[in-house]
Amino acid sequence: MPIHMLKIINGAPETALPSHLQRVDSKYLQLGCDHANKYFKGTVTLSYPLIKLGNGTDSFKIILQDMDNSCSRTSSINILFLGKMAKDCAKVVHQGDTMLISGFNLATSPSASEDGRHCCHLEVSEEAGSTIYIYTKSSPITASETASMPVAPKYMYTPLNRLKGGTTVNLYGAVKFFKSPYISKGTDYCSVVTIVDQSNVKLTCTLFNGNLDALPKIYKIGDIVRFHRIKIREYNGQIQGVTSIGFASLTFDGTPGAAIIPRTSSKLYTFTDEEQKTIEELRVWGASNLSISGPAVKLSGVQPKLYFDLTCQLIGKAEMDGSSFLLKVWDGTECSYQSWKVPVESSDLEGDKVLIHKLRNLTVDILVYDNHVQLAKSLKIGSFLRIYSLRAKQASPENQADVSYIEFRLHGGTCYGRGIGVLPESNPDVKELKSFLDSLDLAEHQNVETVSSMELHSTSDSFSNPVIYLERCQQLSVTVLTDHQDLNVTAFNTILNNHAPQQYRIRAKLRTFKPQKLYQSIKLYCSKCNSLQEVPDGDDFDFILQDSAATLPNPELHNKLWYDSAVWNTEHPEQRTIAVHFVKHNEMVQEPGKCLIMVEGGTQKEILKFTRRFKGVIPVRSTQEDLELLDLSAPFLLQGKIRHYGCKQCSKPKTIKSLHFLAEEEHPSWEPSEVAQILGIKPLQYVFVMEFTLVDGTGELDAYLFDYEKFFHIPASEVLSSDLLQKKMEATMNSLSSPKRKIDDLPWLECFIRSYTVRDGTEQRVCYQIFDTTVAEDVV
Repeated sequence: MPIHMLKIINGAPETALPSHLQRVDSKYLQLGCDHANKYFKGTVTLSYPLIKLGNGTDSFKIILQDMDNSCSRTSSINILFLGKMAKDCAKVVHQGDTMLISGFNLATSPSASEDGRHCCHLEVSEEAGSTIYIYTKSSPITASETASMPVAPKYMYTPLNRLKGGTTVNLYGAVKFFKSPYISKGTDYCSVVTIVDQSNVKLTCTLFNGNLDALPKIYKIGDIVRFHRIKIREYNGQIQGVTSIGFASLTFDGTPGAAIIPRTSSKLYTFTDEEQKTIEELRVWGASNLSISGPAVKLSGVQPKLYFDLTCQLIGKAEMDGSSFLLKVWDGTECSYQSWKVPVESSDLEGDKVLIHKLRNLTVDILVYDNHVQLAKSLKIGSFLRIYSLRAKQASPENQADVSYIEFRLHGGTCYGRGIGVLPESNPDVKELKSFLDSLDLAEHQNVETVSSMELHSTSDSFSNPVIYLERCQQLSVTVLTDHQDLNVTAFNTILNNHAPQQYRIRAKLRTFKPQKLYQSIKLYCSKCNSLQEVPDGDDFDFILQDSAATLPNPELHNKLWYDSAVWNTEHPEQRTIAVHFVKHNEMVQEPGKCLIMVEGGTQKEILKFTRRFKGVIPVRSTQEDLELLDLSAPFLLQGKIRHYGCKQCSKPKTIKSLHFLAEEEHPSWEPSEVAQILGIKPLQYVFVMEFTLVDGTGELDAYLFDYEKFFHIPASEVLSSDLLQKKMEATMNSLSSPKRKIDDLPWLECFIRSYTVRDGTEQRVCYQIFDTTVAEDVV
């Protein structure tokens, strides 16, 4: 039998190995050497699910760590079990097992440069005459049994100041900043976490997973995280962390003295006394070195214009429209300001109607927008939430006899950690909140006199008539400041007499803007060389495609290991040859919505048809040796209606075969930034570039708007391909400035501007740029 389960007795295996076998160290595993009488011994540090290859063969992959050479990165080696042995081993092999393998074949590992492991991998099968020995501390087990008492592997943890691009490491860190998981542009959830350690180096990690529970369960700044097998890469001169195959995490409360209980969805993990010491040391260090926020603000302590985190319980919810959703929440305290009660039909409101009415003076209505809507819909009534960066917006009533009130809004996007987190009932803050809610005497809060006038008049025309609502909003500023709230408003006559550089908070009106044709404001920007260029039109792309179609696809480049090819000839009169190469994942072509393709010989019209069905399209042409990108005047990637371009000056294109490293990821997302990096492309970013002429009664100045998507709440990359977004942008600008309206009738804009100097010939002049400002959701 090729699989042997051996019991360890007094530290030695019960059965001796065949005498002809000699152990081989990982550093002596080399192609061309004779390994017929050799065996390799290691500890199983990771195993993958059993899969079928493209030819129907079962495959099971594990990673073995050389037990006597564990300090070297390349001492970890990939092991591929094939055929019947794959199915048998998948039942009995577990993380932490000690394993010996003989009769293996050695082959080049295609993922070595990506995962940093040994340059070769072992191929194991009955056909090759392979034999494996698995050591256990109990009696031998059969293939139908699940094991056992695994030997915990010794993990090495890398300090943040010793990270290097191109490696995969294990690490610990204290959370300095985080964004709650949100749906990415693909199908996965995304979480962004910035961590630090005692080296005072910070690392920002972008984590993706299709399973929400597999992402770190972070609740507050100062939490401690442990990441296993996180990939480190260098991008734009900065070290970043991203998920890789086998990524796993544990999260711990960062409060010194708190119980060390890991938050994780995994049932299999190791944790040592040494790691407990690491967590305690990080807790103490974080308490002294991190700006750990205090307890979340209670509703009774909310002030107008405040951004705050709220811990609360959900008692009702309702869908408002496609871009907003209503949450009714309470925390047991009564808001000292009257709060806006969102008009909603009782039949549309989910929750216990009796309880909602009973708590009407203790609940507040929160409108959540855009990317938060999907998560809000999935929330369960009764769950405990922490809402991050919630805005308390002061608004004036339509009837001057009424008092002002507060609107609670969670704006779209994830800036400043904006999002919604669901807290488990085991969370200390939830336990405290539940205890407080249970102790309340609700009869004290049933005074009818305290019911908000906005609730009594919830069917008022002021909310059903958007024109009246917009006019009411314009009594205040129609822009929102997203930072630097400590700055005071400065008049233009002071700003114009000051030296640059400076930062200012201003309150002004928009007299005019350029360009008037708003689509002309979209430019392409390179953050490396700071160049701006016009977005190429379709005629340029057509010309490049026609030129590349003159070169016939090279048949020697078809059906490679990492992609399948399909070729056909078009009908007369063009007589073109088109080749489409389908990039494979796990040796199989994915479904169209997840598949990246490369196209040769296609016209622009044909390529645009492909983008409607496939995840991404890369236009290529054949050389004698490999496929290559077209001239960078053409997009290097098309996804949906968006064309992604690269900077000619800063890019250093690599061969197309570099893409196979991304294809080997566990969940390849084909994000444009990752495709660009692997192909040596410095991507250009779509930006809005506009000039605003602002007046405040003391003077006039021109300020430039240079923005990606924050100011208009619209991605600049999508405007040119969407008539709807262009009309939305036009409506926004018409609400801010219109030649048909007097300057006194225009709304106020509250903005941050920075001054800077530029050289104009032999002279220097001062310019101004708008930053950290966004148009209010009600105007957009």
